[in-house]
Amino acid sequence: MTSNSSTVGQLLWHGPVCTSWKQEQEGAIYHLANCILLLGFMAGSGVYGGLYLFGFLGTGYLCHVLWGWFNACGLDVVLWSALLTAACLLQLGHLVYRLRVDTLPEEFCLLYKTLGMPLRVPLHTYQEIIRCCHQQVLTLATEQTYAVEGETPINQLSLLLAGRVRVSQDGQFLHYIFPYQFMDSPEWESLHPTEEGVFQVTLTAETECSYISWPRKSLHHLLDRERYISGLFSALLGYDISEKLYTLNDKLFAKFGLRFDIRLPSLYHVLGPSTSDGGLESEKDDQENCEPAMSPAEALPTSAQPTPSVTSSPSATSLPAPLPRARMSRPDSSVLGEDSTSLVLEDFEEVSGSESFMDYRSDGEYMR
Repeated sequence: MTSNSSTVGQLLWHGPVCTSWKQEQEGAIYHLANCILLLGFMAGSGVYGGLYLFGFLGTGYLCHVLWGWFNACGLDVVLWSALLTAACLLQLGHLVYRLRVDTLPEEFCLLYKTLGMPLRVPLHTYQEIIRCCHQQVLTLATEQTYAVEGETPINQLSLLLAGRVRVSQDGQFLHYIFPYQFMDSPEWESLHPTEEGVFQVTLTAETECSYISWPRKSLHHLLDRERYISGLFSALLGYDISEKLYTLNDKLFAKFGLRFDIRLPSLYHVLGPSTSDGGLESEKDDQENCEPAMSPAEALPTSAQPTPSVTSSPSATSLPAPLPRARMSRPDSSVLGEDSTSLVLEDFEEVSGSESFMDYRSDGEYMR
């Protein structure tokens, strides 16, 4: 026991005692194995980094097996190298299996590159999202209807992958839906999870279309469970709805050809004039116009009116026609503090006359 402890202490404190160093070098297989191991430890992270790492490590340990068998002639060298080679090969098999399982169909792979990668969505999160739609790609033939106005229930959320869909209301065209846009995002956002509703527009495929669809209940369960996915869908749906609003804004034209913006704050006074203030002002203007038309005789009390003579001419008794009210000139914008927006809107109101949004029977007729 004392001799063993003295030997260990000698190895720890004084190092191994080499009686003589080998004059010849190891063979080429030994040096090749170490070079391959050096390259293997330069691998990165991720699945492909793991494939690189264990591929080189397995090859390097295999070279150590050959070196221990032919040159070192050591059974311990062969066994340890063979064990490490087997561990690397098993890890390689596991990584290949994961890579095969994680492989997406072509449509979903392109969708991930278009929407997921710019937002840096993790691949496993994206896979959970597409598992909710059962990884099924649905199709629409040309002129096939996806939803009918007032009939189709809102029970799913769909994303167009290819083709073009026409949106109309009351037979009037509103806008198009293009690939990688939601087909029913306004309807989805208009309802709470416990509410039911039907489409207010008709969606018709103009070309052959393909899309994916999430069932409403399944998607709500997923959004309630995963906060990251819920925030992701909120951002995507909000952007999609804003794009549709801008598309509708491009269709708003006055009949004389001037385009105006629905975001202008004072556009309400042009599209929908108020009836309370406008009615009072119009009555006041009518009274002002009628007062000068009254004769001085009619303005006097009845008891003070003189008796008209029989020989008075008919022209003296007839009331003069009211004079047309002169149009007031617009004051300088610098005095009233108006900006260019209000001036444009006043020009719009002058040209359009009395027509407004309230004069149309429906939104579709106004959008025409």
